[in-house]
Amino acid sequence: MDADEIITHPERIQPFFQPVFSADEHMVCGYEILGSYQNGNDYQSLDPFFQDKSIPEEYRNEVANQLLEKALDIIAAEKEEFLIFINRDPGQLMSDHGESFLEIIKNRLAPAQYSRVVLQLTDREHTEAFDSFLHVLTYYKTYGIKISLKHIGEERLLDRFALISPHILVVSLEELKKSGSDAMQITLYSLGILARKIGANLLFESIDRDYQLRFALKNGGRYYQGGYLALPGSSFIPKDLLKEKIKEESQRYISFEMRKLEIVYQRTLKINEDIQLLLSKHKKFITYESLLKSLTVKLESMCFRLYICNEEGYQKSANFLKKDGSWTVQEEYLEKNWSWRPYFLENIIRMRNEKKGILSDLYSDIETGETIRTFSYPLDGSHYLFLDLSYDYLYENEELL
Repeated sequence: MDADEIITHPERIQPFFQPVFSADEHMVCGYEILGSYQNGNDYQSLDPFFQDKSIPEEYRNEVANQLLEKALDIIAAEKEEFLIFINRDPGQLMSDHGESFLEIIKNRLAPAQYSRVVLQLTDREHTEAFDSFLHVLTYYKTYGIKISLKHIGEERLLDRFALISPHILVVSLEELKKSGSDAMQITLYSLGILARKIGANLLFESIDRDYQLRFALKNGGRYYQGGYLALPGSSFIPKDLLKEKIKEESQRYISFEMRKLEIVYQRTLKINEDIQLLLSKHKKFITYESLLKSLTVKLESMCFRLYICNEEGYQKSANFLKKDGSWTVQEEYLEKNWSWRPYFLENIIRMRNEKKGILSDLYSDIETGETIRTFSYPLDGSHYLFLDLSYDYLYENEELL
């Protein structure tokens, strides 16, 4: 694509619009503005032009502004109101301290419509003058403009997300796939926690298959976008066009998750019963080590690590660790404190009051790196048994994965 040709033929710059769907209504709630260049009967994406740093910034800004003006003129003629997702990278935005962007918004939209605007920024490039950048975004928010941040895998920038306090976090499934399944789950977990803490919604993009939509539903997505739902086009679609399709996919997800959660619940009850029966046969143990040694014989097919903590998180037994098919005792873990772990104290209170064990969510073990769950069980009023369930056990009981 010839940059000079694009710059000298602004009449060929055409906006395309890709629908964004909502989970709560199963309908179109907004459109992302995408740039295209008409070459005869063909349209080429302008993404390579905007991402080419060899093209002077003022030229890229000029084309971006022309695209935005054309898009807003088309949108203004629509009766339906929807969110307007507008892409900018921080460097591009800050070339004039955000003035041209805001000026276009003011010239093309009435003040009551500013809240429809969603400024979508990528985390790939952040301006060095971050304080000034933050000031511009804060100023935009006073007009009702929403901020959206697109996460593409740079974990080092997550701390800046909280400072910007975006309304929407965009998760690219295409980018996440490159990181591998384990890393993807960790990233999604981190983003989910962050979004909940700062009051942001998750938007999943690059949804190209039905299972990816269910994956987005499972991981807390409120907004969805991708070729499986609707491709970019030069016009708008009826907002309820895919209402039944999305509703059906949501129902499949709900049914599957309900069945799975019921199985996990029943499995938890069964583990509770098994542990209670085992402990009833070892009421007269002399030390915690003798109790754990007895339990390893019965539980070796289930767990690879056993230990006992008090209610404050201090470990009151050694670790019993299964490695290479045999059990070893790790005395060095005595008196280590685990109260800093997420949900530790919360789970202690639950077990104390409910008088039964708890099965944790899936997580990565700090030492082995394997995906595991932990089952914790109240021994008495102040001590608790912890069983780290092995990945092999979870795999054999696939409903636990």
